[in-house]
Amino acid sequence: MNSINEQQRERNHEDLTGRKAVERIKATVDKAQTCFFCTGGAVVGADGIRPMNVRKVDDEGVLWFLSADDSHKNQELERTSEVVLLFQGTPHSDFLQLSGTASVSRDRAKIQELWDPVLKTWFTEGVDDPRITVIRVVPEQGYYWDNKHGNMVAGIKMIIGAMSGKTLDDSIEGEVVP
Repeated sequence: MNSINEQQRERNHEDLTGRKAVERIKATVDKAQTCFFCTGGAVVGADGIRPMNVRKVDDEGVLWFLSADDSHKNQELERTSEVVLLFQGTPHSDFLQLSGTASVSRDRAKIQELWDPVLKTWFTEGVDDPRITVIRVVPEQGYYWDNKHGNMVAGIKMIIGAMSGKTLDDSIEGEVVP
C-alpha cells in the first residue's frame, strides 16, 4: 500500500514527452520570454550564467536566440555545447529547467526571421550587423513545476489550506522530453 505522500506525489506528477513536452516548453517561454542561459565553459570575466531573450521556440521545441560573436557566451559555447536554460513564467508558477545542446551559426535567413528593431540596442548596425550570430538550442530533457488549475485556483487553495490547517496542494511537476 502506498503511503499518503507517495499517493500525493503520483497525483501531482505527470511526465511529458513529444508534442505535450513541446507545448509545455512553448507555453512557459511565452510567459517568461527570457531565461537564465547557463553554459559549462565559463571564461575569464564571466560566470557562465546570463539572462537571455528567447526569440522563438519552433514546432520541434528547439529554442532560438541571437547573440554577438564577441560575447562571453559565444566563447563559452566554443568550449562546450552543453547548456542549461532556467525559466520562471510567473512569480508562483510556470517553472522550467531544460538541458540541451547549443550550436552557433551565422544563418542570415534565420537572423532576418528572429530580428526585432529593439535589438539594435545590442547590434548597432541593425539586422545586418556582422557581429550577430544565431544560437540554436536543442533540448534533450528537462523538468517543470507548475499548478494544475491556474494561479487563481492555486491561490485560493493556499488561503483555504492556511486557514484550515490542511494541505490543499494544487501543484504538478514532471520530466519534459521533447
